[in-house]
This record gives sequence, structure tokens and C-alpha cells, in this order.
Amino acid sequence: MANPQQIRSPKPLSLEFPQSLAVYDEYADAQKSVDFLSDQEFPVQNCMIVGTDLKQIERITGRLTNGRVAGLGAVSGLWLGLFVGLILSFFGEDGNGLAMIAATAVMGAAFGVIWSLLGYLATRGRRDFSSVTAVVATRYEVLVEHKLLGRAQELLRQLPGATPNPFA
Repeated sequence: MANPQQIRSPKPLSLEFPQSLAVYDEYADAQKSVDFLSDQEFPVQNCMIVGTDLKQIERITGRLTNGRVAGLGAVSGLWLGLFVGLILSFFGEDGNGLAMIAATAVMGAAFGVIWSLLGYLATRGRRDFSSVTAVVATRYEVLVEHKLLGRAQELLRQLPGATPNPFA
């Protein structure tokens, strides 16, 4: 009978017995420490960087008005129309390709204006601004397989400014 450990598929985003090697405030610092370990020929396939304490950030990029929404919708629709027109022109008759591209671009822009204005008006002023959102971690922890922790700590002490956090 097969060993149950052999039947399970490997989990690429997990370690068997991970131990905390170091904790950083910036992802670049965590990446730098793993890169240093790699340069020292440490088996970095036994490491992982885990972002913790997630938070969502929303950066307001501007005020929305009917004109701005219509303009953004027109540009979006124009690009879609150009793409569709270009694809259709490959299958159209010779000589009509440019006319087809222009017609689909105009129809795409009109569709974009109508669709975006309908969506904006449906909010009834509850969201009169545009924004960009991202989910980011506030801490980045480097984990390593338990059997390699001591070696990783010894190597990482050689990297200036990357001393492992003793309280991790």
C-alpha cells in the first residue's frame, strides 16, 4: 500500500515546517535577503516571503463629472472599436478595411459614452470620484524550512543591514 504522503500532490506555496528567519517593513528588503541567500548558494527553494497585516489603500485620482465620465467612456470605447475594426478588416473586402476600422471606432466611442454615462448616472452621486485601489502588506516575513534555519541565520548575519529580527 502506498504511503499517504506520496499520494498527496505537492503544495508549491507551502513549506513543511517553516520557521521565521526575518521580518521586514519593506518587500524590497525581504527580497534582498533572499537574493543574498541565493548568491551564497543557499537552497532558496526552501524559503518563502509572506506579506502579513494586509491593508487596502485607495488613492483618489480625481473628481467625476458627466463630461469626464463621457470622455473616459469615449476613449475606452474608441480603443475597443479600433480593435474590433482591425480584426474585422482582415476578413472584409479589399479596399474597405480603413473604412471599417473608422466606422467601428466611431461606434465604439459612441457605445462607450452611452454605457459609461448610464453606469455613472445609476450611482446617483454616491461616488463622484475616481480612484485606484491596492491591497498591500505592512510586514514581510521570510520563512525557511526548520532544518535550514541555523544556516540561513548565519549567512544573513553577513549581509549589512539585514540582521534577522530576534522578535520575529
